[in-house]
Amino acid sequence: MDDVKLATRVSLPIKELEIDVVKVTSYLCERLRRYVFEYAGRRGGVIGLSGGIDSSTAAYLAARALKPENLFCYILPTSATPQHDIQLAQTVIEELRIPEDNYELINIDDIVRIFAERLMVENPLIVGNIAARVRMIILYAQAAKHNCLVIGTSDKSELTIGYFTKYGDAGVDVMPLADLYKTQIRQLARYLGVPEAIIVKPPSPALWPGQTAEAELGMPYDLLDSILYLRFDAWLSEEEVASRLGIDTEVVEKVVRMVKQTQHKRQLPEIFRLSTRSHGSDWRYPREWR
Repeated sequence: MDDVKLATRVSLPIKELEIDVVKVTSYLCERLRRYVFEYAGRRGGVIGLSGGIDSSTAAYLAARALKPENLFCYILPTSATPQHDIQLAQTVIEELRIPEDNYELINIDDIVRIFAERLMVENPLIVGNIAARVRMIILYAQAAKHNCLVIGTSDKSELTIGYFTKYGDAGVDVMPLADLYKTQIRQLARYLGVPEAIIVKPPSPALWPGQTAEAELGMPYDLLDSILYLRFDAWLSEEEVASRLGIDTEVVEKVVRMVKQTQHKRQLPEIFRLSTRSHGSDWRYPREWR
């Protein structure tokens, strides 16, 4: 990661990643409000809080859009979750004034251990993915209990490179932050009033002790987001992206490979078409049908 930083000869993140936080907030709140209350006809939203910037920003946005009394927050740690992260998640709940009956801390170690032992699994990545899917099950159970939708916390950076657990943290009903890169989430977080300790904390899925996102990815998010934007939003070639950022083409190629190899994680299961209209891209209907 340090080598990548040293090879970069431009200021990061690039200016194209700057957003109008006032307009973005207004738009996302209106869309989330209408989606939950009008389209889905639900009472509110359920969200899993990790103490990280994505889930915290999603909670601040949802509280603004739906009101705190219509938001249910769950902290679902394992033994791999740093105590500091749990404290930060609790701070979010306090700052947003979530009603006492609307939040809960549930340690999921015992549930994850039962699955891992029964399946004879020891690989930290597999166990971590089990934990992510256990959280999904709990959030959906609570959503059904309270007549709510599960609000996802994924950002565009991690969705684009597939840095998430399929049917885990990506198993949600709506993703209000999914068209914002991590560097843009930071801008939005500051505007919404997310605690600075959360904004500056190194991102981590916390699937195992000591895990950090940037160490796994091999580069900082400022660089990753700049590559993703220039390649997939601005449609520059890999060589043009490398030239613009002053980095080796191999770095851009590495990111593009991650995107290509994880496409299956960003779509519904493949359906082998036999008729003139199968479910998937062929099957779309207006929300007014509801």
